[in-house]
Amino acid sequence: MLHAGVIAVQGDVSEHARAIERAAAAHGREATVHEIRHAGVVPDCDVLLMPGGESTTISRLLRQEGIAPEIEAHVAAGKPVLATCAGLIVAARDAKDDRVETLNLVDVTVDRNAFGRQVDSFEAPLDVAGLDDPFPAVFIRAPLIDTVGEDVEVLAEWEGRPVAVRDGPVVGTSFHPELTNDVRVHRLAFFEELPAEAAD
Repeated sequence: MLHAGVIAVQGDVSEHARAIERAAAAHGREATVHEIRHAGVVPDCDVLLMPGGESTTISRLLRQEGIAPEIEAHVAAGKPVLATCAGLIVAARDAKDDRVETLNLVDVTVDRNAFGRQVDSFEAPLDVAGLDDPFPAVFIRAPLIDTVGEDVEVLAEWEGRPVAVRDGPVVGTSFHPELTNDVRVHRLAFFEELPAEAAD
């Protein structure tokens, strides 16, 4: 049984829950999804999902509820995380916005809402490292990854700009993979990096 935690203080919780269940099923696994709104749940999770939403609110609530240090310990233990859109902003080294207290899980800097307002949202086929066919990426007020640390792997670019990266056990995307029926990004994030004890 795979225990998957979705940070549920805000964002696309149910969509991510369904995506990780489908991704697990594609690997012959069963996943139990835990919605995380307070401290004490993360330590029992094999994998974590950090959804989109409003990054300033998410970062404040993670600290307020005592969840932030548990996420940091999860990553330090080498356990996988998928951070999408605002989740990526919170996971980044620097959001270039003092209102966002980032977790410094991914060695990137980001510009919030760099791809424009809600009305500027769009879908684009992305070539993603590790996937055979383009992924239908949905961008909604997406952040721009503008600097990438030397140990960070760029998994995908759009118009020459990174939009998906991997830093150790953490995969971060500017787009919302959970808003499609395609679970390959969730599979890429979790089932290639699962610790041996969780993969058994």
